[in-house]
Amino acid sequence: MSGSQNYINHVALVLDASSSMSHLSRKVVEVADQQIAYLARRSRELDQETRVTVYVFADKVECVIYDKDVLRMPSLKQLYRVGGMTALLAAALKSQRELAQTAQLYGDHSFLTFVLTDGQENVSHRCPDVPARDPRALVEAVATMIETQQDNWTLAVLVPDQMGKREAMRCGFPKDNIAIWDATSTQGLEEAGQVIQEATEKFMVGRAQGIRGSRAVFSVGAEAVNKDTIEAAGLTPVQESEYQLIQVTRAVAIRDWVVECGHTYRTGCAFYQLSKSEKIQARKQIAVLEKKTDRVYTGPEARALLGLPDVEVRVKPDHNDDFTIFVQSTSVNRKLVPHTRLLLMN
Repeated sequence: MSGSQNYINHVALVLDASSSMSHLSRKVVEVADQQIAYLARRSRELDQETRVTVYVFADKVECVIYDKDVLRMPSLKQLYRVGGMTALLAAALKSQRELAQTAQLYGDHSFLTFVLTDGQENVSHRCPDVPARDPRALVEAVATMIETQQDNWTLAVLVPDQMGKREAMRCGFPKDNIAIWDATSTQGLEEAGQVIQEATEKFMVGRAQGIRGSRAVFSVGAEAVNKDTIEAAGLTPVQESEYQLIQVTRAVAIRDWVVECGHTYRTGCAFYQLSKSEKIQARKQIAVLEKKTDRVYTGPEARALLGLPDVEVRVKPDHNDDFTIFVQSTSVNRKLVPHTRLLLMN
């Protein structure tokens, strides 16, 4: 790709408008409008052109806004009306099929779609423009479509429960592109909006590093790290004389262990190994260790590499054969986990 080509993001919201969403309808509009305002701000800041498409689905699937410049988007207030059943598979098929007809000339184009539903598929086989009438064949059609999408396509879905997650996986949605939200309350919908925003942030930051699509858009963690993404993020290794790695042999407070091992403890100098899912604050530094060489990479790029936005976010340790993640500790009594390592910056 020549350097002069601009990034063009095509972001689609595919929103469930079945009758069961009626208690949330005002909130849906509010959350969607917030997401669009956020996209407008980030597209300016990151200099990435962003175009928005909105589909609503109940008994049938309707495109209410198509590929419109995010800086000129109206509120969804007049466009989102609830009533009917849940044509979820038809919505996935129609949105992706129609978006695939968008011209991708002169630019680095990428497609990101979020489908939000509060229930199970129950009416797609009756929709006018689906490729099959048999529900099983419809599931097949969605799975085939997802499998054959190009590398610049990301399709994600938010479902209300484990059953919804199983269904989505059966339809071929990548496991880390499925999130569960609490569809019973406006609070749950607000949190779903937060999850979409964090995933979008990770996507847009990744775009600037040459990542075109993702099969792990809801997963923030180690699996995003490999040789290519490290290079794309512009990470350079820390000088070997600048850090030490210390084995942790028992459960012990971080400051006590540093002192016990003969070092001075300064707040922020010690990084613990990420060994369980936990929340990481916006100001915490991250370090990435290459297991084979014990090389350490750190700096703001390391956060971006993991897809960490500038807000508090939950991170999973994820299994990664080649890299380990370390998180800066700003407390003196964080309990270290035995059989992990501690990274000490000089």
